[in-house]
Amino acid sequence: MAILLPEKTHTSSESLTPRQIVAELDKYVIGQAAAKRAVAIALRNRTRRQKLPPDLAEDIAPKNILMIGPTGVGKTEIARRLARLAQSPFIKVEASKFTEVGYVGRDVESMVRDLVELGIDMVRDERLDEVRGKAGQNAEERLLDLLLPPTRPVAPDEDAAAARAQQSQTRERFREQLRSGRLDTRVVEIDVREKSFPSFEIIAGSNVEEVDINLKDMLPGLFQGKTKKRVMKVPEALEYLTQEEEQKLIDMDSVARTAVERVEQAGIIFIDEIDKISGREGSHGPEVSREGVQRDILPIVEGTTVNTKYGMVRTDHILFIAAGAFHVSKPSDLIPELQGRFPIRVELDALGKEEFVRILTEPRSALVKQYTALMETEGVSLVFTDDAVRRIADFATIVNERTENIGARRLHTVMEKLLDEVSFEGSDLQDKHVIIDEAYVDRMLAEIVKNDDLSRYIL
Repeated sequence: MAILLPEKTHTSSESLTPRQIVAELDKYVIGQAAAKRAVAIALRNRTRRQKLPPDLAEDIAPKNILMIGPTGVGKTEIARRLARLAQSPFIKVEASKFTEVGYVGRDVESMVRDLVELGIDMVRDERLDEVRGKAGQNAEERLLDLLLPPTRPVAPDEDAAAARAQQSQTRERFREQLRSGRLDTRVVEIDVREKSFPSFEIIAGSNVEEVDINLKDMLPGLFQGKTKKRVMKVPEALEYLTQEEEQKLIDMDSVARTAVERVEQAGIIFIDEIDKISGREGSHGPEVSREGVQRDILPIVEGTTVNTKYGMVRTDHILFIAAGAFHVSKPSDLIPELQGRFPIRVELDALGKEEFVRILTEPRSALVKQYTALMETEGVSLVFTDDAVRRIADFATIVNERTENIGARRLHTVMEKLLDEVSFEGSDLQDKHVIIDEAYVDRMLAEIVKNDDLSRYIL
């Protein structure tokens, strides 16, 4: 029997004001106040819209955002952290992939289908948390049935109540041993369903959603899979039976309905590299028309209905965040209809030395904290001095200025080169206390940074 869980789920973002949303984003992304402010307002407006009468709420479309800024300044990270904060289905797509040879217009709908799949996974995980306790109890009972001998019939001259009490007592003793781990070495034989897939191919270029004939309904036995006996130890059997019980307790129709609703009302699609499809026409060769790609994306952003295997999904209230460096082209090179669908435009600042110092130390997942935690697993105590951190930021800034400016991503390459020796020899070091000071940074990086050719290929 399936358990129907509440359709409404409350997200933590509902109680957050725009100021609090920005404060949460500040824990992970340094600077870019204008972009954080824009996404905070967009997220809060969703909460406000949900409190309006349905007829008015239907007409209020999300204000899509266009982020303009060089690579490595935090565009994707802001969108990703926002989605995690809102517990919203989130997907990132590269606009440039739709310019590849072999592209057909309907492929843009794949971003919505992928978003629905993510929504299904999110809702299923939530339902699993709800039914995990009940599933564990059911699996335990099934396992005890396998461990205990079959119930013998009560003899005519035997007290039935006493016999049942004895059987119950034996079962409880086994339950106690099972929970304490004393039965972990025992083996049981259970029926395991094999996954079998029919050998047929989908013709390239067609979508499964477009196949009108449901093969599973026509040939149910083909997809069911056969069962076979498998011998496994008690802990493994308990885990398998728990998973089986979880699937029985979850109503997938309810999951699909909830996921589609969540995608429609709270989904976020991040379209990166939109500047790559906004250049003026005039190039020759087997390249897909960039303006054509924009026209294919336009209906999705404007609001349309996409057919998925979980039903029709409307994109009217999905929040779209587009981003691009716009080095060669500019936002006005986008077709007017698409420009109008991104009313909020924010420019992100390039990062310099001071921002690099903060990125290395301040965020919750700062690079210095990451490497310190990694080396602690080997028993190595890694300590970065303030001078060392500033020197690392200085070198990253210099390399960005001399070569390609890749923003904060340069810090990853600099840190990897800096800690190359420690990372390689960490498990064999006699002295487990390593201090990274300015002299150490100079010794590891100064020569590479000084040589333009070396820094171009190594950093």
